[in-house]
Amino acid sequence: MTQKLSVSRAARLIGVPRGALRKKILDGELVSHEGMIAIADLLAAFPAANIDEGGAYERVTRIKEEAFGRRVRERLLPDAHILSERMFEQSRELADVRAHLQRYHNMVVRLQQRIDSLRGASQGEAREALLKLDVWLEDELGKVLADTPAPEALTIMDDMLRVMSAHVIVQPSRREFFVEGADTLLEAALRAGLSPNYGCSNGNCGLCKTRVVSGQIRKVRPHDYVLSEAERLQGYALMCCNAAVSDLVIEALEANAPADIPEQSIVAHVKAVATLSDDVRLLHLQTPRSARLRFLAGQSVVLSVEGCDPEEHFIASCPCDDRNIQFHVRRDPDSAFAKRVFTGLALGDSIALRGPWGDFVLNEDSPRSLVFIAGDSGFAPIKSLIEHAMALDTAESMRLYWHASQPGGHYSANLCRSWADALDNFKYAALEGSAEETARQVIADCPARKDFDFYIAGPETFVGEVRERLLASGMPTAQIKTAGV
Repeated sequence: MTQKLSVSRAARLIGVPRGALRKKILDGELVSHEGMIAIADLLAAFPAANIDEGGAYERVTRIKEEAFGRRVRERLLPDAHILSERMFEQSRELADVRAHLQRYHNMVVRLQQRIDSLRGASQGEAREALLKLDVWLEDELGKVLADTPAPEALTIMDDMLRVMSAHVIVQPSRREFFVEGADTLLEAALRAGLSPNYGCSNGNCGLCKTRVVSGQIRKVRPHDYVLSEAERLQGYALMCCNAAVSDLVIEALEANAPADIPEQSIVAHVKAVATLSDDVRLLHLQTPRSARLRFLAGQSVVLSVEGCDPEEHFIASCPCDDRNIQFHVRRDPDSAFAKRVFTGLALGDSIALRGPWGDFVLNEDSPRSLVFIAGDSGFAPIKSLIEHAMALDTAESMRLYWHASQPGGHYSANLCRSWADALDNFKYAALEGSAEETARQVIADCPARKDFDFYIAGPETFVGEVRERLLASGMPTAQIKTAGV
């Protein structure tokens, strides 16, 4: 029987974005039946796929870890109980196959014994026929037991991946994610770029309730929220306190637009203030464990600190790490808040967050490739969008153009270059000069502009000029999103 893989698992195994597989399916170059792809068809469509341990999947995992500030050692292996149960499931499947083979062997041996009992028959032709049948059966048995073809390398890798991670499909959206290491369902969903409904992330509020349609889960954290008897019988569980033992199908509410995210007021504390350049500081805030900030990539919040007027700033980090919120604060002599960040903030100081705001967010349902255009400190929301797009892993390709109006304005150039080095489908260009020159470069690099979604962030004049030139070149309005900083 031909083994088949889901699109998500197939993309991971051969190291390409899910968007690349979907494009081949839409173009008729790859056959898919009910969302499943045969391994033989997959290898035929990607004959040069690199499936060794140094493949693109591992590189993507590594760059995600670096971008999101996660230590690799925290996620090397799942919880011991989870791992043992996954291995038990795999061992049981292997035992079933071996038992089936042994039964087949025993059946053939018994058939041989019965044939042997007929060797003394007097009818010559019947005896000769039985002897030939005996030889044939022995030969066929040898072929079955000795000449069984070795499994495909991709099949072996899929078996390994099933032990190390569980595949989850969310209903009704049909979005997918993998649960790796010691992650809970909620942590894994956020890391994969999904926006499930949740509140405290700590087992108290019950907002992350999900119904397990199929598969096995295991409770890995205690919780105070009490599920009713009816909810337990229907398979409900808290995403923040349970991990996946096997592949799952679950029902869960998700945020699909900014309007689905409620306004929140949270007091966070300064985790770090780091220098990105002479004129830009990285402000790293950490929220309480019981009050994390829900937001979509590309949104902003209002920051308030004692003695300063509230200011709105774009979030520069990914929603996948909802406790650690980053901002890029530019030096501004007219801003008391900026002065405080550059000279007066200490570790542990309290800063109030209110939001999130804005609709400068990814169109996650679009099949098109992504082009990000940042002007100066417009890189902050662009960085959030890029990290979110990496987590989703659905875009066939991504391009980043960062225009700096002053020398040294590419204050995170090393990070951008690391993305380009680690990801085969990511291109980075550091630009200077005028907004007009930036627009000309983008238009020259993207001749089939209808195949791209454009996200532009920066000073209002920069954003306006780039947008107008894209429109004049034939770019559809609906495929351009902008944000002024």
